[in-house]
Amino acid sequence: MPVLTLTALTLYPLKSCAGLSVPHAALEPLGLEHDRRWMAVGPDGRFMTGRELPALLLIQARPHAGGLVLEAPGMPRLEVAAPPADASRLDVTVWDSACSAALVGPQADAWLTRYLGQPARLVHVDARMDRPVDPEYAAPEDRVGFADGFAVLLVSQGSLDELNQRLDTPVPMARFRPNLVVDGCPPFAEDGWRRVRVGEVELEIVKPCSRCALINVEPDSARVDPRQEPLRTLARYRREGAKGQVFFGQNVVVRRPGVLRVGDALTVLEPAGK
Repeated sequence: MPVLTLTALTLYPLKSCAGLSVPHAALEPLGLEHDRRWMAVGPDGRFMTGRELPALLLIQARPHAGGLVLEAPGMPRLEVAAPPADASRLDVTVWDSACSAALVGPQADAWLTRYLGQPARLVHVDARMDRPVDPEYAAPEDRVGFADGFAVLLVSQGSLDELNQRLDTPVPMARFRPNLVVDGCPPFAEDGWRRVRVGEVELEIVKPCSRCALINVEPDSARVDPRQEPLRTLARYRREGAKGQVFFGQNVVVRRPGVLRVGDALTVLEPAGK
């Protein structure tokens, strides 16, 4: 039997920012510690995304001393503190999901506005924020931060390798922005998993991840691939359902928190369909 191994752990402290690879991370009910706990929003509170503003992908965001350090091309380094418990709040939306988040402050807003070239504000997931996961796919008590919809995204290396065999120019895993990468299984084996253990944590795989044009943006340059790859190729063999969505990777919720480490073994506890 092949050994399945966690080969990469990646955080995205600011939604749509550059990925931050780490050797280990605490896994909390909301997902990996520090993952998507900060977000840029417009004046109306709607989330800003690399789908519409590829420049977001060039922001380097790093957790630091309870707050966040932001760096971006042509911008000064900015260190912000997590908002206090009595911070002002803003009603925000991520797709069709609405919640109340803590405002970080005018200095952070000015930094984002200058960099993005349009009005922006920085918000934070605090103890008062409450954003349920879609109950169609998860338990009523499941919660999520500023990720699109679920706490964790998992992709197998085999799935990427199989896709790259179909592409004229291979793409890196960073195009797909997973939190967890697993190796040692056939392509799209993750489609057949329902519950897994990775090291000391347990995860429930609840929904395939539908893909959009963001995967066509090169993360190191924020350049959009003129051939619309790899979404164009994926659509030829990974399009499913009445809505014609293109799937790659699996959305996951946390069933037993703990610490994840690169090199941890993955065990399939329950296959899909049971």
